[in-house]
Amino acid sequence: MIPLKPYHGSTRKLVVAMDIGTTYSGVAYSILDPGERPKIQGITRFPSGQENAAGDSKIPSIIYYRGDGTVHSVGAEAAAPGMDLVAEDDDLVFVEWFKLHLRPSTLDSDEIRQSELPPLPEGKNVLDVFADFMRYLFYCTERYISETHANGVSLWASVKEHIDFVLSHPNGWEGLQQNKMRQAAVMAGLVPDTAGGHARIHFITEGEASLHFCIRGGLASDVIVDGENVMIVDAGGGTVDISSYSFLSTGPLSVEEIAPADCIMQGSTRINVRAERFLKEHLEDSAYGNEEDIKAMLDHFDKSTKLIFKDGNDQSYIKFGSMGCNDPRVKIRRGQLVLSGAEMESFYKPSLDAIVDAVQGQRQSASKPVSTVFLVGGFAASPWLFGNLQRMLQSLGLSLFRPDNHTNKAVAEGGVSSYLEQFVSVRVIKTTYGIEFNRDYNKRDAAHLARSSAKVVRPSGCVVIPGAFSAILTKV
Repeated sequence: MIPLKPYHGSTRKLVVAMDIGTTYSGVAYSILDPGERPKIQGITRFPSGQENAAGDSKIPSIIYYRGDGTVHSVGAEAAAPGMDLVAEDDDLVFVEWFKLHLRPSTLDSDEIRQSELPPLPEGKNVLDVFADFMRYLFYCTERYISETHANGVSLWASVKEHIDFVLSHPNGWEGLQQNKMRQAAVMAGLVPDTAGGHARIHFITEGEASLHFCIRGGLASDVIVDGENVMIVDAGGGTVDISSYSFLSTGPLSVEEIAPADCIMQGSTRINVRAERFLKEHLEDSAYGNEEDIKAMLDHFDKSTKLIFKDGNDQSYIKFGSMGCNDPRVKIRRGQLVLSGAEMESFYKPSLDAIVDAVQGQRQSASKPVSTVFLVGGFAASPWLFGNLQRMLQSLGLSLFRPDNHTNKAVAEGGVSSYLEQFVSVRVIKTTYGIEFNRDYNKRDAAHLARSSAKVVRPSGCVVIPGAFSAILTKV
């Protein structure tokens, strides 16, 4: 593990990294004292619901709203036992997967349709929901630091006006999404709506944050040698982000991106969507094909069946209802729906194939050869995904590795690391940047002749064609 350098600032400050994921979210932080080596720490205790779950570094990305639009409960509190009954009694509105509403249209595909996304509450837009969730994470951060550090309350008081935030986002998100996240941070009260406040918000792609985590966590220690190249596959709930890097030098550590970062909408939520489609079709003529039973099945599928599935030769089981629930025609016995290995694999295989295709595309576009791949993110914990991806990549001459545990905290901790020390010195842009200008009209140019109706005569007498594009930075 590479030690962090002492902090050279003149005053104490705090850096907080928020990883707001489609299904789970986490926070990491570091208190920076002049002359001291920083320590990266994760929030591992959240209010109500995870008070005793020491070491759990993530909470569900969910919110319950009251009918008047105010927040009832968030994250761990919204997942507390009995909340479904409270929600039913109090007419609460449940929100999940809200991050996907912020995705750029360029990531839309047949795999993700707007109609399949859980709707936002009436009168709420995606920025409102993001702001409410950020406000909760910030509250959790204040509470955790105040309760776990010696003289925590006075410590928080000394840094609360000197906090920089690192917000991570998928590789496929760009300036528009960053601007909206910055607006949400202002709405949440993280920073004031001033130039100085905006400057305290920093962004990093989930792929680059994962690289920092791998380096800091020692996972990449065997490949941190001059000239070695690696690929990071961050498989999360909504997206799978693919990035490739080359280690230019190890003393000091310098890294360059060697391919345009890629992002595909094939995270673990796609497994749930395919499972839901299957259940609705499979149980269409069954007494258990009603909305309530299917909801109960999907809940058990997400929390248990999906997590332990590892072999296409084995059957899987979804529990619901009671022991009296039986329908042999659709393989329901004593409150359990039996799924064959082939049926389970049909939920996963489109994601696996898309990841392999994306890895191959990344490898082909890389400016240097890549032979090592690191798999991180919440979806990386799937034994079926890891085993089959490892097998398929091995056939392509690629070695796949993943951390033994805590893959779900990679982005948050990597975000703090990126703030403290910037390893990546060169990045590959995915878009050509330039400016619009008026080009002098050339009647001998066929393209100009085709647009002659748009020509404009300037006061100087010069004839120009408006709307020309001049590249400032050209994508590779």
